[in-house]
Amino acid sequence: MNYELKKKPDLSFWKLWNLSFGFFGVQIAYALQSANISRIFRTLGADPHDLSYFWILPPLMGMVVQPIVGTCSDKTWTRFGRRIPYLFIGAAVAVAVMCLLPNAGSLGLAASIVMMFGLVMLMLLDTSINMAMQPFKMLVGDMVNEEQKAKAYSIQSFLCNAGSIVGYIFPFVFAFIGISNVAPEGVVPDTVVWSFYLGAAILILCVIYTVLKVKEWNPQEYAEYNGMTEEAKADTSSANWFVLLKNAPATFWKVGLVQFFCWSAFLYMWTYVVDAVSLTVWGTADPATEQYQIAGNWTGVLYAIQAVGSVAWATILPRFKNTKVAYAASLVLGGIGFALVPYCPGQYLQIIPFLLIGCGWAAMLAMPFTFVTNALQGYGHMGTYLGLFNCTICLPQIIAAICGGTILHLVGSTQTNMMIVAGVLLIIGACCVTTIKK
Repeated sequence: MNYELKKKPDLSFWKLWNLSFGFFGVQIAYALQSANISRIFRTLGADPHDLSYFWILPPLMGMVVQPIVGTCSDKTWTRFGRRIPYLFIGAAVAVAVMCLLPNAGSLGLAASIVMMFGLVMLMLLDTSINMAMQPFKMLVGDMVNEEQKAKAYSIQSFLCNAGSIVGYIFPFVFAFIGISNVAPEGVVPDTVVWSFYLGAAILILCVIYTVLKVKEWNPQEYAEYNGMTEEAKADTSSANWFVLLKNAPATFWKVGLVQFFCWSAFLYMWTYVVDAVSLTVWGTADPATEQYQIAGNWTGVLYAIQAVGSVAWATILPRFKNTKVAYAASLVLGGIGFALVPYCPGQYLQIIPFLLIGCGWAAMLAMPFTFVTNALQGYGHMGTYLGLFNCTICLPQIIAAICGGTILHLVGSTQTNMMIVAGVLLIIGACCVTTIKK
């Protein structure tokens, strides 16, 4: 039986807000991971040339988990919804892991075992965060009409950045109120440990709010609004990823090319920025020094400033008449920001490049999914396609992480130079935006 395609209803602001509110908590967890993983593993004893290898696990797990979550949730119909069960399970696991990971150096284990324990916890953390994150993008794709989709993803981008700000500044705030920011060699400071504890609590509360407030459509309603036949709906149980990729619209691949350079750039920022800021401002990259831990806290503040810049720039993006111009210009500004990091020796001067980096981040959060979900309208398999599209986020990071140590050697084994590499990559991504057709 074929359903006549019905236009998805306009949703009120608060319904759009509720669809994405749990993303606030998920992003706090993601921000804590992004800002502190290099710091944690450097504190545990990792060599800078090996540091990028630790960043292979997060995108690798995302690339594996998100297509599976997308495919499975496409064929999941429960009284709790089709996406929400995966969201809740992912959040619950993330909460448990967030309480364990920062304590890796405090368990009295041998150094090699500590590093292995940290890697396993990192793998589980990113798996669970990805499992919790992907359903929010799918909910917007499922339930929001084309006219409101940009607004919905903008709300999601706002919540993402707000959550980032909160997660990024936690260690700085805890140090400010007197919690110890130093610890014995090989032990993560209490400022970081308590940041993960509080982030875990906020995450589960935000997800519970979304679970209680959002009611997903039943199978018949979903089919009517998304233009699927009963046969197509049944076919979600046997979706072949290779066939779907073969039939994907050209926009899927062209946006993916842009994503390759953008996410490689940000992977290098997350990997090397603590050392780069510490070297540029405090003149040391030794994790055993108090200055390095201060730099780690200040880097969290800079990440928060990046998020503020991203929120501000997100309000300007809709004013561009040409979305491709807005996308490309944002990435160029972000690239300039990366390249400026080694040339701002004062800690407050570092605010300027991170505000510019926020412009690129704002575009990366909102625009790719707007282009792709609009291009996928009527294709079916929305969850699977978005899960596969997530590979354009994860695969570049894996490749960049594998190459990170080699590139660091090529640029003089100086972490600050990796920020210039990141800037060049982001500008190349801006050039690739010209290949996208609306």
